Amino acid sequence: MTEAPVLNTERLILRPTAMEDFPRWAELMADAEASRFIGGPQNAEAAWRGFMTMAGAWSLTGVAMFSVIDRDTGQWMGRIGPWQPLGWPGTEVGWGLHPDAQGRGYGLEAATATLDYAFDFLGWTEVIHCIDPENTPSQRLAERLGSTNLGPTRLPAPFDTVRLDRWGQTRAQWQGRAR
Repeated sequence: MTEAPVLNTERLILRPTAMEDFPRWAELMADAEASRFIGGPQNAEAAWRGFMTMAGAWSLTGVAMFSVIDRDTGQWMGRIGPWQPLGWPGTEVGWGLHPDAQGRGYGLEAATATLDYAFDFLGWTEVIHCIDPENTPSQRLAERLGSTNLGPTRLPAPFDTVRLDRWGQTRAQWQGRAR
């Protein structure tokens, strides 16, 4: 069992998945538009399995997406963080935000803290973001983070038929960016 970190930003707390996160996790995954690029709409039972996968990854590997918590309200806003399942095309920092958390700058704030964590603590030399070519908001976030489109990529089964682009940057690029 690995001790998972807690990261703090100006407005957010990033921490491992906790049971109290599930109701809003299930809302995110049930929303057809919000879940479109992160596996598609799911009923509560399917969302539960994904939720438990994230919790298990934290417990066994110490690498999984953080729950993004609003510091003022304590509300779960989404999931953002390092992700590296078996067969993945690289060391990813991915994201998915609850519909009512989108467009408020949480993605940039949480992803920035997570990229620092991935490079400084995990020692990753590269970070990627697997983004659907139609997912313009995620492409814009990747660009704001300093990532560029590195071309097509594939995920392992059962997602191997999904068309994705591999966005990313190296540690040196991240550390050399203008702040």
